[in-house]
Amino acid sequence: MKHLNEIGWNFDNSYARLPEPFFEQVQPEPVHSPKPVIINKSLAETLGLNGDNLETEEAVNVLAGNQVPDQAVPIAQAYAGHQFGHFTMLGDGRAVLLGEQITPSEKRLDIQLKGSGRTPFSRRGDGRATLGPMLREYIISEAMHALGVPTNRSLAVVTTGESVIRETKLPGAILTRVAASHLRVGTFEYTRRLNDIEKLQELADYAIERHFPEIIPNEDRYLAFYEEVVRRQAKLIANWQLIGFIHGVMNTDNMTISGETIDYGPCAFMDEYDPETVFSSIDVQGRYAYQNQPAIGQWNLARLAEALLPLIHEDQDHAVELAQEILGKYQEWYHSYWLTGMRKKLGIQNEEEKDERLIDDLLDIMKKHRADFTNTFRLLTLGKTEDTAMNESPEFKQWYERWQQRLDRQELSKPSAYQEMKKVNPAIIPRNHRVEEALEAAVQNGDYNVMERLLDVLSDPYAYSPEQEEYTTLPAPSRLPYRTYCGT
Repeated sequence: MKHLNEIGWNFDNSYARLPEPFFEQVQPEPVHSPKPVIINKSLAETLGLNGDNLETEEAVNVLAGNQVPDQAVPIAQAYAGHQFGHFTMLGDGRAVLLGEQITPSEKRLDIQLKGSGRTPFSRRGDGRATLGPMLREYIISEAMHALGVPTNRSLAVVTTGESVIRETKLPGAILTRVAASHLRVGTFEYTRRLNDIEKLQELADYAIERHFPEIIPNEDRYLAFYEEVVRRQAKLIANWQLIGFIHGVMNTDNMTISGETIDYGPCAFMDEYDPETVFSSIDVQGRYAYQNQPAIGQWNLARLAEALLPLIHEDQDHAVELAQEILGKYQEWYHSYWLTGMRKKLGIQNEEEKDERLIDDLLDIMKKHRADFTNTFRLLTLGKTEDTAMNESPEFKQWYERWQQRLDRQELSKPSAYQEMKKVNPAIIPRNHRVEEALEAAVQNGDYNVMERLLDVLSDPYAYSPEQEEYTTLPAPSRLPYRTYCGT
């Protein structure tokens, strides 16, 4: 294991020290001929790993699940989930948690292999993943990180040298995912269904120690824990709305306790602004449409409250009252985060009562004229309103005058306001047609140059550099709506 030690793995396995109902020990299934297609060397450095050594045969064998480093204890986690509103007992059906990397800054981060074979939770699945969806998660998760949104990240994608059968034969791949943890709302739902309060308390204590150690002395720490999770989710979903991101599968098993975005399956970014936008092929009712994400977040958090009730107070009726009081703050917190973010997107640094009306009116005009979400704010930032889809409309011209007058009513100068807008309005996002272009080149032609160029410009979305200009263009008109798939 000499070469593996040189890579810098520094595993501990605190989750594996919990009782076995929370997980099953499992070994990744070896693959035939693993090859690295992309290594995230900047993330590797943050983790305390040698990025260059990650390309060695020994390291690739770890990233493919063919070899397990010292101190790693591979497990598949158990959890449940409300999937499109329906409760199901679940678990890692195609993912193996190798352990927790302790970074040079003493952070504890999960290292998980996605697509590493069958587990006891696979049911009828093969436990494998295909190259396209794994590259897609790599691209989107790294773009979200660069945009400043809390997210799991991607360390590497390796091909397996084996085919995976979906509708056709597709190249197999494994993604190495890095997360603050994989504790989910669904982990607590699963534990509550065990009907064992001691285990529920053990899980909650573990989550608090790992993510919220500052509340350990709190006498009502389980209620404080719930409050922190609610607050983080309100902020996270506000961040999604501010950049036009649609998660696509907001089941409770895809909502982390840490407040990170997780599971980049049928996700995508809006082009033209339409609150009813849905991309997921399986969301036929629009449950997880853009406009519904804040309310779904609150619905999911209500399920977490139900799971935590026995810990919040021994009197169930009083526990419900306490949880409802916290959950009732969600909308207020979400709205505050969203409104503050929208003010910043328009260069507004102070507060006036009519600001929300100004924001809502702009969004209404954008919807009416099918204006691109990202480019509208980019062009406002650059002072190039003549290039917007709605520039010639009288209503936009009136709105623009109101906005300019609003900017005059603050101490910050207009040039400074525009500079501040550059910090929050991305010049580029991972546009759907650009992502598909990169995936097609990689999967069908083995050409990763398209993806590497895309990742390069996405790494600093607020740069407003000349290299980013071509990535701001919109897709060609299409009769068919863009659809995304979960990849399982």
